[in-house]
Amino acid sequence: MSRAETERRTGDAGRAPEGPGLLRRAPGGPGRFRRVLGGPGLFRSELIITVRRWRTLALLGVLAAVPVLIGIAVKIQTGDDGTPDGGHGGEGPAFITQVTNNGLFLVFAALAATLPVFLPMVVGVVAGDAIAGEASAGTLRYLLVAPAGRTRLLLVKYATTLVFCLLATLTVAVSALATGALLFPLGDVTTISGTRISFGEGLLRAGLISMVVAASLAGLAALGLFVSTLTGSGVAAMATTVGLLITVQILGAIPQLEAVHPYLFPHYWMSFSDLLREPLYWDEVGRNLGLQAVYAAVFGSAAWACFTSKDITA
Repeated sequence: MSRAETERRTGDAGRAPEGPGLLRRAPGGPGRFRRVLGGPGLFRSELIITVRRWRTLALLGVLAAVPVLIGIAVKIQTGDDGTPDGGHGGEGPAFITQVTNNGLFLVFAALAATLPVFLPMVVGVVAGDAIAGEASAGTLRYLLVAPAGRTRLLLVKYATTLVFCLLATLTVAVSALATGALLFPLGDVTTISGTRISFGEGLLRAGLISMVVAASLAGLAALGLFVSTLTGSGVAAMATTVGLLITVQILGAIPQLEAVHPYLFPHYWMSFSDLLREPLYWDEVGRNLGLQAVYAAVFGSAAWACFTSKDITA
């Protein structure tokens, strides 16, 4: 973290701010601060700083580029009759064969392509850096000078990560929608059940699916936050979180471990496709959201227990 960012968050940029969520210089000597954690200022500050980092912007840029690449690839492989060339229509991510007939399906195809790897890796990097990044930058002590500051700081960090989950998902969805509208026709949507719904309702389904996909990353966000409380190195925390993600994905691909698959947080990620049925099918989606809530509760509690009892030296 740069010195300017640290000063902005501690309020030590040549003035003594009095707003909520900021650090004010306290009596007792220079360099001592106390944090006012009663309002939304801290959350707003954390969110702005997270989004403005060059690393975050680069990750969002990669996510935005994925739908563009998928759309261009599908367009190149599309024949004059609007069908994929070479007889490869059944290959690729889910919904990819419908993209040529309706650009809105690029949203669903892009989410299906990024959810297994790209989206969770980006979230893992942000979540893993939440606490450990502050420690490695030497700013964590300044954020914990107020009584009971640890619990509130941890909640703000997790809330910021959840908002970033939604931002990352919407980045993919909006990029896919724009690319699909430019390269392919738009119109009524044929659901998985074979019925047709209007384009407007299809947009509403796309928005609902984006929110479900973002919520599907809540368990991983809690896991990354827990890992972030275990180390003072941001790089180590990010690498560990991504490594755990890859390990769980591998476990989920081993048939002999089928009995444990329903308890792995990525197991129901692709259940969002049930929201393209008519009527909506919520069973698998409900299991997914319930599983994410369990992971968030377990690893959130573990992060709180570790962080509130940890000796902060950085």
